[in-house]
Amino acid sequence: MPQKKKILIRIGSLRHGGAEKVLVTFLKNLPQDQYEIDLLLNLYSGKYLSEVPDWINIIYLNKGEMITTNRIQDIPKKAARVIYQNALKKFPKLLYNGKLKGKKYDIEFAAIHGMRDEILNSPLKSSKKIVWIHNDLSEVKEYTEAEIKKFFGFDKIMVISEKIERLFLELAENEIQKSKIVKIYNPLDTDEILVKAEQPVVNYEFEQNIPTFISVGTVFPQKGFDRLLKVHKKLLEEGFKHKILIVGNGYDFENIKKLKTELNLDETATMLGFTDNPYPYFKNADFYILSSRYEGFPTVLFEAITLKKKIIATEVSGVKEMLNNGELGLIVENSEAGIYSGMKKVLLDSQDFEKYTDKLKDYKMPFNLENSVQKIISILDKM
Repeated sequence: MPQKKKILIRIGSLRHGGAEKVLVTFLKNLPQDQYEIDLLLNLYSGKYLSEVPDWINIIYLNKGEMITTNRIQDIPKKAARVIYQNALKKFPKLLYNGKLKGKKYDIEFAAIHGMRDEILNSPLKSSKKIVWIHNDLSEVKEYTEAEIKKFFGFDKIMVISEKIERLFLELAENEIQKSKIVKIYNPLDTDEILVKAEQPVVNYEFEQNIPTFISVGTVFPQKGFDRLLKVHKKLLEEGFKHKILIVGNGYDFENIKKLKTELNLDETATMLGFTDNPYPYFKNADFYILSSRYEGFPTVLFEAITLKKKIIATEVSGVKEMLNNGELGLIVENSEAGIYSGMKKVLLDSQDFEKYTDKLKDYKMPFNLENSVQKIISILDKM
């Protein structure tokens, strides 16, 4: 029997983000008999922990919930975590000889771009190294061209959209670097989404005659929820009755909540916080709106398409691919003005959206779970 490949996978935590969801979906569909996997988390936390298959060994640097506030009582714990993680990053041999017990891995895998240095600085020189890029790094201000070029230190760079692929191809300095780039659409489970959408809605009332726009995502500045609330305010002032429902949590949650109150929107905009199952809310809302400033390949649009929602999305990486160049939903300029024009258009004439609904009816997703998983497996097996 061939020996199992030993793989180390690194990610921050398994909280509720697109990259985390995609990683766990991938792990659930991996053949157990071929791999021995250690999943190393900076923080043992998150909704997807319970979904990791039993045969995968979870190792962690810290345990407990993420500390997103700066309350006096939380600062020592937060500081201790950071100091510990930074020490292990600076002296990786401590981590590999300690927590990882001197194990030799065939493959080391950064499941998000933020784990680049941790994997590239590994003391294991013989291991093959892979990174999974989920964001358009040209839109992230700390990623200069020089910083992005450091990713060519990996043996394989997995990217999730055409735009990200183009970025890396443009920065590649030779054919060897170009050959490292491979585009793989995110593995996502449509059946799971459809089943979960049938569950009842809790803690929210949808009103029949008032259109509801839903937006789902981790509450970070990247997601543009501040822009969404400002547009919502403007449209209400112009007499367009509608509601906003934001589902998700994140370090910017309190800031967005405060903005909602400052704009006097507490009656019409709801921040539901985190929920295990956002799909019933998707299903019952009238429109899905993506207000992001940047993305890699917005997983959430895959979910909205699966549930045949009427979609408005800012033109960020991955959107044109997912919405078939605007056949399946309205793509608007990536700005507050763009979001405003899209929402106003639909509130003025929702019939105009029927053309998208018709296209969605028989639409078959070109990116499916099996293809994506098989493509990643073939990369692992060739290394």
